[in-house]
Amino acid sequence: MADVDIAPHQNKASWEKGDFSRIAETSRKSGQEFVASLGIAPGMRVLDLGCGDGTTALPAARKGADVLGVDIASNLVAAGNARAKAEQLHNIRFVEGDAADLTGIPDGGFDLVISTFGAMFALRPLDVAKEMVRVTRPAGRIVMANWIPGDRSFVPETIRISLNYLPAPPPGFVSPFTWGIESQVVERFAAAGVKPGNIRFERAIWRTRFAGSPAEMIDLFRSYNGPAMETYAAAERQHRTQELEREMLDLIDTHNHATDGGIELASTYLKVIVTRN
Repeated sequence: MADVDIAPHQNKASWEKGDFSRIAETSRKSGQEFVASLGIAPGMRVLDLGCGDGTTALPAARKGADVLGVDIASNLVAAGNARAKAEQLHNIRFVEGDAADLTGIPDGGFDLVISTFGAMFALRPLDVAKEMVRVTRPAGRIVMANWIPGDRSFVPETIRISLNYLPAPPPGFVSPFTWGIESQVVERFAAAGVKPGNIRFERAIWRTRFAGSPAEMIDLFRSYNGPAMETYAAAERQHRTQELEREMLDLIDTHNHATDGGIELASTYLKVIVTRN
């Protein structure tokens, strides 16, 4: 695979912008629901890649698993450790790292490797698949939640809108959203030695919940979400900020299913379930 013209520190800087913990607050319940679907039992060894501040890692630890959270953003690692300390959870820790290069993590060390919209953003997808397989024990599982390109639910539509404002990616760049294409996922894990019959897929729903108005939600994301901040900065350079805000307000209005005066937005994702040979 060709090298991409993006340094790892640039990807890291993007996710360290703002304060993604503020954004993660809108998805805590969905993180708990995702973890509840995994059959986690006390004593299981769980690795959460691209874990943020623990939206799925902490619920796994609450179930008694021994959890390691890995994220490229140092501020989110610090926030995760602070949340674990506040809950007095001694069976979880967060460290800084890249899902494409898990140097220092031993082979076969985990019963379950999970990633909810995290590892999909690492720059080298073939290496991501290889590393996930390497650190999973034989017969252990890998479970990913990945956004689906072209889907008409809220987050994929947000991504489609954002791409209309951002500059073209550099040569060799592989879109993270190809992790939402089943054939691409099979190809990557097959290259890592997994039999295609050990890979299956489901569609599931991730819900974003916010108690304020659509305008307040947009302000939250443009102030604290690194990629959204970059999209708004690009729109401002093009003198298209009002156009972007209008598109986002219309999108929220179209997808809002809340009945209590707040906001509830459903997004379809691809659930990837891999059993190591």
